[in-house]
Amino acid sequence: MTADLNKEQAGEPSRLAAYFDHTLLKQDATSDDISRLCEEARQHRFATVCVNPFWVALAKELLAESGVGVTTVVGFPLGATSTASKVAEATRAVEDGADEIDMVLNVGALKSMLYEKAEQDIAAVVQACAGQAKVKVIIETGQLTDEQKVKACELSKSAGADFVKTSTGFGPGGATVEDIALMRQTVGPELGVKASGGVRDLAAVQRLIAAGATRIGASSSVAIVSGSCAQGSGY
Repeated sequence: MTADLNKEQAGEPSRLAAYFDHTLLKQDATSDDISRLCEEARQHRFATVCVNPFWVALAKELLAESGVGVTTVVGFPLGATSTASKVAEATRAVEDGADEIDMVLNVGALKSMLYEKAEQDIAAVVQACAGQAKVKVIIETGQLTDEQKVKACELSKSAGADFVKTSTGFGPGGATVEDIALMRQTVGPELGVKASGGVRDLAAVQRLIAAGATRIGASSSVAIVSGSCAQGSGY
C-alpha cells in the first residue's frame, strides 16, 4: 500500500488512512499492545505500523496478507550510535520483515558541520536496506535551525534516502506546517516527507498534507481517521 496520495484525498478522515504510520514506540509496550495496534491497522488500512525493532517479526506475522507494512526505528531516539550499529539494526530489522526503516540522523555530527560523516551514516543504512526496505531519515527538527534543517534534507537526499521525517517524538518540538513546507521545498518531489511528533487531530493532518507531507506518523491515528480529536500528549 502506498501513502503517497493526492492532496485532494485529504478532505475527509476515512480517506486519510493510507497516509499513516500507526505508531507505538513506548518502552513498556506489550505483545498485547502490538496485537491491538496491528488489528487497528488492518481495520483502517493504514500504510504501516511503526514499532520498536523487537516487535518487527510479530507485527509482520500479524499483518500477513493485509497490505499493511511494517516500519521500525534505527538509532532511536538519539541518532548518536555508531554507523556500524545502525547498519546492524537495519539489517536485522529487514531480516525480521521490516518494510520501512526510520533512522535517526546523527544530529551532533550535523551540528558540528561533519557533513561527510553524517551523510555516510545515512548512506550506509540505505545501502544495507537496498531493494528490501525504504529509508526515512528523522532529522529532529526541534534541535535544528532552518539552515541546519535544509542541510539535513540535502544530505538525506544525496545519500539516497526515500523520505525525510520531522521528529522522533522523544525530542523537543514536533511537526509544524513551516517545517514540512521547508523540507518539501528542499527535497523536491523525489522524496517523501513524513510529519511526526504531536500530530493529534484532523485539522493538523490536513494542514501538514497541504504543506507537502506524504506520510503522517501518529499514535492517535484511529482517533484522527474516525474524525475525533485525541486527548493527552505523546507521539
